[in-house]
Amino acid sequence: MTARRDLSLHLVTDEALTDHTLASVVNAAIRGGVTVVQLRAKTATARELMQRTMLLASVIDRRAAFVVNDRVDVVLAARDRGARVDGVHLGQSDLPVDTARRLLGPESLVGLTANTPSHLEAVAALPAGTVDYLGVGVIRPTTTKPDHPTPLGIKGFAVRARSTPLPCIAIGGVTANDVRALRDAGAAGIAVVSAICAAHDPEAAARSFTAGAVA
Repeated sequence: MTARRDLSLHLVTDEALTDHTLASVVNAAIRGGVTVVQLRAKTATARELMQRTMLLASVIDRRAAFVVNDRVDVVLAARDRGARVDGVHLGQSDLPVDTARRLLGPESLVGLTANTPSHLEAVAALPAGTVDYLGVGVIRPTTTKPDHPTPLGIKGFAVRARSTPLPCIAIGGVTANDVRALRDAGAAGIAVVSAICAAHDPEAAARSFTAGAVA
């Protein structure tokens, strides 16, 4: 299992939502309090994703944890070139999470999307230390993932969070006004896409989420 990290605010990137450059959004978001950056670029080629990974590793410069969505191969390739990439976030149809852990090593950060009771049962059957955190949602309908599962709402999220000892990160239609309630429901952190990526001021948008956590 990787050393404990601050999982409180995740930025999941989506370049289609912003008029800013990817690097500037990420830099501003970290200044605003983002603690984990997840590079998600579903339509990028392997070469393009590698370029973005190298760029963001330089921009982040250890100020936040950095994970790549889906692509263990890109994480390994970027590390081979000297980039600091902390790990990967996997979906249910990606590389098996136990395989990812073996490839990336015990100190890597490995997250997994787990939205249903059956997903959580499968995670519970894995050896301890395989998964570091779970992405759980969606909280509300969201246009950033049209094929999302049935929204859980905050009460539904609480049920999922209570059923696992792993840190659960709430994602999907989350606003800054939801942060306190989600924390009370057991969220170890919040993950956002459009609320930061589509913001005119990504730094201020991120700060609104960190402020919501202490309101």
